[in-house]
Amino acid sequence: MTDVNAGSTFLPLDRLPGGASLRSVTAFAGEIEGRKGLRVGLTGEAAAGVPGVDYIDQPTFVLLPAAFENGVIEVDILSRLTADAPDYARAFAGIAYRISDDADRFESVYVRPLNGAKLNPPGPRVNRGVQYFAYPEWDFERLRVEYPDGRYEARADIGPDEWMHLRVEVEDQRLRVGINGVEALAGAETKAMPASGKIGLWVDIGTEAFFSNLSITRG
Repeated sequence: MTDVNAGSTFLPLDRLPGGASLRSVTAFAGEIEGRKGLRVGLTGEAAAGVPGVDYIDQPTFVLLPAAFENGVIEVDILSRLTADAPDYARAFAGIAYRISDDADRFESVYVRPLNGAKLNPPGPRVNRGVQYFAYPEWDFERLRVEYPDGRYEARADIGPDEWMHLRVEVEDQRLRVGINGVEALAGAETKAMPASGKIGLWVDIGTEAFFSNLSITRG
């Protein structure tokens, strides 16, 4: 592991990193598809809570002791539904970044593998494989209503129960997202002013996600 506040950081995520904390999630070392990773899911209390208060684009993540404002974050993710997932769950998992000290502000990019093009879901779900949001004002629902052109969500050639590589590039209020080397979101102005903060491994309702090989390159 490199210095979590230096120019670059690498965390294999084969165990919970020292100094990490949990916000409405559980996290355990695990192995799946031949790879070690950190298994993350909502706590029972969060999952049984109120939508939009305890889950759905909320601060539900493993908070890592790594500072970040601009640069590139890359991570491998395998995500799938839990046995008790609600019918609207899509195995939501991704990266939160620029998390404030009290977690009342952050941005996030996450995937919805059950909307992945590999499963050929019906429209418009096929165009909702990856999502950006900015907490607390700009959740996915508001972005979808106010920007029906889809600039903050996009198609992705992914599916559940398989490892995928997520790349998030941030420069002030510009964002580029790639999945498995293919650009998914590009150039849209983000909904939060640049600010230094922490990074989190983010999940939402009905999700069991594994995270591996996190790298951070600060700009």
